[in-house]
Amino acid sequence: MSGLTLLIVDDEPLARRRIARLVSKLDWVARVEEAAHADEACAKALAIHPDIVLLDIQMPGGDGFSVLDRLPEAPPAVVFITAFDHHALRAFEASAVDYITKPIEPGRFLRAMERARQVVASHAQADQLGELRETVSSLKRALAGQTRRKEEFWVKAQGEYLRIAPEEIIRFQADRDYVRLHVRGADYLYQESLTSLERRLDPGDFLRIHRGTIIRRGALVRIKPAPFGALVVVMSDGSQLRVGRTYTAAIRAGLAASP
Repeated sequence: MSGLTLLIVDDEPLARRRIARLVSKLDWVARVEEAAHADEACAKALAIHPDIVLLDIQMPGGDGFSVLDRLPEAPPAVVFITAFDHHALRAFEASAVDYITKPIEPGRFLRAMERARQVVASHAQADQLGELRETVSSLKRALAGQTRRKEEFWVKAQGEYLRIAPEEIIRFQADRDYVRLHVRGADYLYQESLTSLERRLDPGDFLRIHRGTIIRRGALVRIKPAPFGALVVVMSDGSQLRVGRTYTAAIRAGLAASP
């Protein structure tokens, strides 16, 4: 099958660019459109009638579930892009429509896209969407009563994948299109943007202090003044990080509220 139309829905321009680069390797895709939020996604779906929608779940102004509810009766094949935990992912595995986890692994992406292509070829989108809606309803109920699971991070090091527990992390630092994850005595490149990562982190455990830096609260040793009313945080590994001007007032307010 050739000549399919895809719609990429993600609020992050960087994430859309990465997905578009992966899609460009598929010779059976003829047209790719993008949407940055739920309303734009619904409008484009009605205008271009995509064969496949790559749909981010977590977006401001309406999540991927709300887009799903507004798709037409002759729907496209839907592939969710998700950062949900493993229990939620098992619910997706029981569905006929695929999912991709962030950060996106190219091999997993290509398998999901091939599955979506086969769905389109079999003209089974309506059945697929019905099954997915049932799965989504169960999933949302389960997530409503689920306590927040502690994130864990898998990084690639010397050809192997290494698990990093949250309590080992000192800070996340933006590194071009990725994030550099710092632990004591080492750092690793993590394939996700800082903005996307921040949404998944527990704000009780992590704090953004700069547009390019998120720190773990438990690794913060002290905060000291810097010239011109600025602040510098000192971390458990000895690193000293300047607090961005946008974040200084919030941190000062937090200090004032401390006993």
